[in-house]
Amino acid sequence: MSKLKVFISSVQHEFASERERLFRYLQTDALLSEYYEPVIFEHLQANSQSADKLYLEEVGNSDVYLVLLGQRYGYETAMGTSPTELEYNHALGLHLPCLAYIKGEDSLLRNEKELLFIKRIEAEHTYKRFDNVEQLVSFVYGSLIDILKQKGLVRITSFDETLHPTASLADISAEKTDNFLGLAIYKRGVPIRQGSSIEKVLTHLNLLHEDKLCNSALLAFAKNPQQFFPSAITKCAHFHGFIVEKPIPDHKVFQGDVFQQVDQAVDFVLSKISLSVGLRATSTQAPIQYEIPRPVVTEAIVNAIAHRNYSSNGSVQVMLFTDRLEIFNPGGIPHELTISKLKTDHGSYPTNPKLAEPMYQAGYIERFGTGTGEIFRLAKEAGLKEPVYNLNEGVKVVIWRPLATTAQDSGQASGQASGQAEFLVLEGIKRVILVLEGEMKSAEIQDILQLKHREYFRDNYLEPAINEGYIEMTNPEKPSSPLQMYRLSDKGVICKNAIMDSFSVPKSNRDVMLKTDHDTDHDTDYDTDHDTDHDTDHVDGLILKLILYLFVEKSRAELMLLLELKHSGNFRINYLNPALENNYIEMTLPETPKSKFQKYRLTAKGLAIKNLLEKKL
Repeated sequence: MSKLKVFISSVQHEFASERERLFRYLQTDALLSEYYEPVIFEHLQANSQSADKLYLEEVGNSDVYLVLLGQRYGYETAMGTSPTELEYNHALGLHLPCLAYIKGEDSLLRNEKELLFIKRIEAEHTYKRFDNVEQLVSFVYGSLIDILKQKGLVRITSFDETLHPTASLADISAEKTDNFLGLAIYKRGVPIRQGSSIEKVLTHLNLLHEDKLCNSALLAFAKNPQQFFPSAITKCAHFHGFIVEKPIPDHKVFQGDVFQQVDQAVDFVLSKISLSVGLRATSTQAPIQYEIPRPVVTEAIVNAIAHRNYSSNGSVQVMLFTDRLEIFNPGGIPHELTISKLKTDHGSYPTNPKLAEPMYQAGYIERFGTGTGEIFRLAKEAGLKEPVYNLNEGVKVVIWRPLATTAQDSGQASGQASGQAEFLVLEGIKRVILVLEGEMKSAEIQDILQLKHREYFRDNYLEPAINEGYIEMTNPEKPSSPLQMYRLSDKGVICKNAIMDSFSVPKSNRDVMLKTDHDTDHDTDYDTDHDTDHDTDHVDGLILKLILYLFVEKSRAELMLLLELKHSGNFRINYLNPALENNYIEMTLPETPKSKFQKYRLTAKGLAIKNLLEKKL
């Protein structure tokens, strides 16, 4: 078999050492040298053709196109295009596999045309960023091995199908395999009855070979997967602002199998974002809708957990900010795909095919490459900014919250003057109160709220509502009874009526939007537009809103976003200046009031007002 030619393209002088290192590496590596032949201009034989024509001819004779991008664009032809970009265009026209490697982060030092070229490649191909030549060599090795695997030239056992050397069937949970069967029978009509043995289930999924377990069997069904893979976890964090900063208001590390991690991470995000409770026009139960559609959150998290690189010591990270949701996984996307292709339906290329099978049969993923397209489609239907994929380090998807969409508009403020009240209830309790109609089972409430992880629902919704006296059991003498149901207590009814009344709409036609920005996790429920306490009725309602949102130091811009205000003059005159003048808040830098680093915090007087509010209900 003739070797596959790899054409190495770049600005020669900028990447002289990297080009030579790659050339020598591909010639001497024990495995790659058997299949690949590197091509760089410096080692081509003298030819009477012009350099530009020779470059393009060599690209046409190659099987793989590899491009390095840095600070320089290179000299330009009469058309204003560099040889590197001309070579790229030619490779693109020939549909060659394209491997792109970008050196360093974007900066002012990068040539403007080079920056545009990089942005183009980022949109059209997968890419990696590197800082040094050894990192580059490692990336190139992995990419070229992937091409050999795709062509069927080498057979390298991937992590998910590798047989674990020490694990046994005793490490697998029969309860988990049985729960899986219940889902698989319902979702996909799997022809295995519930209650079948662990061996039968794993054999059906091709996860058991001569009594040896695939790594994927452990990721999906082990009693304790982290015993074998400590980094196979999902870290979730919620930040009140726009950047990662301490203290972190809420941080969770979810372990367990891949199904548990997906369910818990999704429920974590849903518990922090806004929820609307709509009209009961066609059923007895009011419909609900999250500010980011649940399928968008789910699909992004499932993709991260299903397609991550489990050989990496990194973990999946889910971070919620005021304006966005970021989901990161230590992995990559296949060379067959580009960021542009992710926006529509495409072929399916699972990173972990063995793991993908049980996740497909349980209904967590599809086999047809429709998932990422759904993220873009549903985000657009919800009126959100288009999600962003970033491949600079692993795979990160950014899903924008409505706040990011409204912040970029130049029109009127988005409803802050509508008279709707903003409540500061412990959010799980508030949501249970609002969806609980008559007497309902725990599973019914959980299902209405679109939550899947039972323990997370119990710990963050149901039990707090019971402990705070907002709901009660219908059979308190037998709390674990399978017939147990829940209903609002007198306190819960009063609270629900107060919430609904505050929206100033008829009881028969209520459509409630709960502002669950969760930059405020408080234990009580307060309408800042009504004077409800003689100790606070001297404080203007707008100032009260500002006080309630100021729990840690915040900049002016952060406060305006939290209050959904766009007009800086309105905010300054009606919120900020009165709060400063009445000594409810203070500057962190009073000697330089116009500093770009200026932030605001509560004074002792402001904190006292806030504490009074939080003692209501």
